[in-house]
Amino acid sequence: MSRSSDPSPQQRPPSVDRLARSLADTGLPHPLLVDAARTAVVEATAAGDPASAGSRARVLAEDTARALLTDVVNASGVLLHTNLGRAPWSPPMGDDRRYTTLEFDLASGSRGSRQDGAPALLARACGAEAAMVVNNCASAVLLVLAALAAGRGVAISRGELVEIGGGFRIPDVMDQSGARLIEVGTTNRTRIDDFSSALASHPDVALTLSVHQSNYRIEGFTETASVADLADLAVPVVADIGSGLLDAACPWLEDGPPSWLAGEPAARQTLEAGAALVTFSGDKLLSGPQAGIIAGQADLVAVCAAHPLARALRPGSLVLRSLQDLALAYLARDGQNIPFWRMATTPVDELRTRAERIAPELAADTVAVPGGGTLPGVEIPSAGLVLAGDRVAELRAGTPPLVARVADDATVLDLRTVHPDDDGIVAAAITGLVPATTPAGPTAHDEA
Repeated sequence: MSRSSDPSPQQRPPSVDRLARSLADTGLPHPLLVDAARTAVVEATAAGDPASAGSRARVLAEDTARALLTDVVNASGVLLHTNLGRAPWSPPMGDDRRYTTLEFDLASGSRGSRQDGAPALLARACGAEAAMVVNNCASAVLLVLAALAAGRGVAISRGELVEIGGGFRIPDVMDQSGARLIEVGTTNRTRIDDFSSALASHPDVALTLSVHQSNYRIEGFTETASVADLADLAVPVVADIGSGLLDAACPWLEDGPPSWLAGEPAARQTLEAGAALVTFSGDKLLSGPQAGIIAGQADLVAVCAAHPLARALRPGSLVLRSLQDLALAYLARDGQNIPFWRMATTPVDELRTRAERIAPELAADTVAVPGGGTLPGVEIPSAGLVLAGDRVAELRAGTPPLVARVADDATVLDLRTVHPDDDGIVAAAITGLVPATTPAGPTAHDEA
């Protein structure tokens, strides 16, 4: 093609990256601006007017920002306005005059959906087509099974028939959902051929279910069928990854994933491996409020959202607003604004410095753990203060209460889980203990 036939600058669509960067003043994270820019370029080019991409991108970005949950002044006279979240949401130090657009579409003035805000952002953050939020991960599993497999079989490895805290047992949840449990393989070894045989023997199987053994480990003579293997079968695979790691690459952390996270399943990679849906908790590695997230194929998420149980399990405005803020932090790759990740990745030297500043005679290296039924056996190097004897009851009786742990007849105050602003509280609590204490040895982790 000759140079004379090249389109003029006015006829060429603008760079998606340049266009996205021009929208930074909207305050949205860059990935959402890229989405707006890419859509605008496609639409403007298809309309034969590439030059209009800039204005179209700004409209799309502003629409995205406007669609987020936001405070409103409720002048309707309806105090418990269902579409505005009923009772007005008040953050700890917020304005109790404000309501929130929980189920209200500001553009049309009509009823909206509570599943349009935070869930869509979480889907974007983990690479899913769609997502929805319920009140915890057990609810997420229950809803998926009830919506997609009621009256039909669900194949699962015997080694994944787990029980977690609070008596949550996979067989019990499956029974309540109306699905029929089909056990596959053995406790320690389950092969993909075992699943194939189960599907051949039970033609009504609706799903295969993969459950992460998040709070225990089976070691030795073991074998499991991977999500990628299960995805090759004739039915969808649902993966309950439990802990809520969004992306194994941890792009929100400047130094990438910490070594102790190795092997933990993540939503993005599990979906890329072929899972039709993933379910996970909001209050574990995701670092948000108690919630359950269902993410994956849009058609399957829609079936779950339309099931009658979805209303019984839905979260309220406080949870969704918190998840919205959290998802925006993930999309902005702002790990320092996500409490769990900020605490988990604080350098040990920084913790040692704080311990020395509080009470140098008590400063010692310690060991922290993820907790919450996540990453069993994993220990995270830490630092804090070690006091001789068992002083935990005295510390809990303070104002504010201070919760510590006992290890080897010593009281351990681990600073990895203490906000730096609260170091003064720790110092005052130690000073208030009588008689004076001295450091004691090892710091194995036992909760008080």
